[in-house]
Amino acid sequence: MSAGITLVWIGDGEPPPWSVGPTVRAEERPSALAETIERELPRSQAEAWLFWDGNLGEPDPVRVQEALSRPGDLWHAGLRLGLSGLPRGIDYVEPTWMLNRDPDSSIEATSWRVSMRACLVRMDVLRRLGGPRPEFRTLDAAGLEFGHRCIGAGALMRHVGWLAGESAKAEPPEIPLEDELRFLHQRFGKRWTRWSVLRMASSAPWRAPALLAALGRVVREKRPPAPPPLRAGVGVPGARRAPGSVTVLIPTVDRYPYLEKLLGQLRAQTVRPLEIVIVDQTREDRRRADLASRFPDLPIRVFTLDRAGQCSSRNVGIEASRGDFLLFLDDDDEVPPDLIEKHLAALEALGSEVSCGVAEEDGAGPLPEAFLRTRASDVFPTNNSMIRKRILASSGLFDLAYDRGARADADLGMRLYLAGNLMVLNADIRVLHRHAPSGGLRTHRARVITYASSRSHLLHRHLPGTTEMYLAKRYFSARQVREALWHSALGTFSLRGSRLRRVAKAGLAMILLPHSVWAASRRGRAAEAMLRQFPQIPPYAQSGRAARAM
Repeated sequence: MSAGITLVWIGDGEPPPWSVGPTVRAEERPSALAETIERELPRSQAEAWLFWDGNLGEPDPVRVQEALSRPGDLWHAGLRLGLSGLPRGIDYVEPTWMLNRDPDSSIEATSWRVSMRACLVRMDVLRRLGGPRPEFRTLDAAGLEFGHRCIGAGALMRHVGWLAGESAKAEPPEIPLEDELRFLHQRFGKRWTRWSVLRMASSAPWRAPALLAALGRVVREKRPPAPPPLRAGVGVPGARRAPGSVTVLIPTVDRYPYLEKLLGQLRAQTVRPLEIVIVDQTREDRRRADLASRFPDLPIRVFTLDRAGQCSSRNVGIEASRGDFLLFLDDDDEVPPDLIEKHLAALEALGSEVSCGVAEEDGAGPLPEAFLRTRASDVFPTNNSMIRKRILASSGLFDLAYDRGARADADLGMRLYLAGNLMVLNADIRVLHRHAPSGGLRTHRARVITYASSRSHLLHRHLPGTTEMYLAKRYFSARQVREALWHSALGTFSLRGSRLRRVAKAGLAMILLPHSVWAASRRGRAAEAMLRQFPQIPPYAQSGRAARAM
């Protein structure tokens, strides 16, 4: 801590003695705070800055240094101080985004809902990503925009409510309408801000004049440029690795040619796994019994299930596993030789519990920009993720609701995140996902139409499946689910390609809109019925009696 921690004292009153670094003062207005940062930052030699509202009393240097010693780039008490669910306007843009579902304010967890009233920030974050924007009217709104900007650029952010003191609590602040729209404009642009105003006005028509007036003021403001990524990729081969053994878990259904190619690539891993657990759900009359004998140099253990199911098979594999870490792969993945090594290096470098890689989808085009930088993960791809197995004790295994439907990985990822685990998406840890034309979820007619195919085929509509709606209804409010359905309806009009093809797609979508609404309603009712039967989440350490080893 030799570089020190600068205390930025916000508000009236004299700041207390601060033993671990210099003290600067700032008024509570966002413009005044931005001016203070601009003036003091160039000459600062501190390791981090602590932004602190004088109304919280004196900051505790021991707590502050404890936060700084933990994994991450920024620590704050925003949820404890009442920012959960704010700003409400984000529900019109990212209604069912994993990180829009707040964890409990009593635990340490990833959260972008930053309060500048109790916020510890490493200097690299302020220098590369900037501080709160001066255009905002309230400090709370400025902190929310700052947090959303930082997490988007790759800052690892942790809510530590105890930073503000055990007794610190606050009522949710009132975010002015203009600041709500300013947040949306700065983070998402004019199109989404206008869409949000339309949705707000549809539910409260009497607000339309105020909404339009605020919209007119906000969209005239210059939108700040997106900041650069905070860090390059982590998980460099040759770096220090998290200690422990690795189990590779691969469920498979009638995809032996793909599986054999993957096993051949696992032979070449620079870090050898303790074991490769294969859970084979191929029909018995088509099942092969020679997998292990064909790869005698690999530590393969094969289990079989007579009833195919992606969740039950993975649960069996997890319970049978003996490694300290679990690497989840799909049977139609193709992997580089340093995959295991990179995941272990990433877990060690960032102190995370989950290392999520990315999958380049065969035929889907370039990866979206959000998957080209290392950041807090809002996905849990079970075709390229490694976890510390012990964390399953707090989340449980896969929910059997998704045994034959999509989004099992999203559900477990949500539970891992809500339990407080640090999940990091590492953009440089990649596999190629071949999307085999048969087997897997296609056996159950799930994922026949994907998001990617709906954007390239005129007749493909990517409507939420029953299990996708079950996921949304389980973790999000009725309003958020409704807004997500609006997004799905709008998505049926979207297509990549020439203008003529886009016009044709929009025309077809308009014709088919009544059927789209009917299909979504039917699946919503089925999801409600699922909620009465599920979740069925086996606890970790339950015996996998349904499988038999070959």
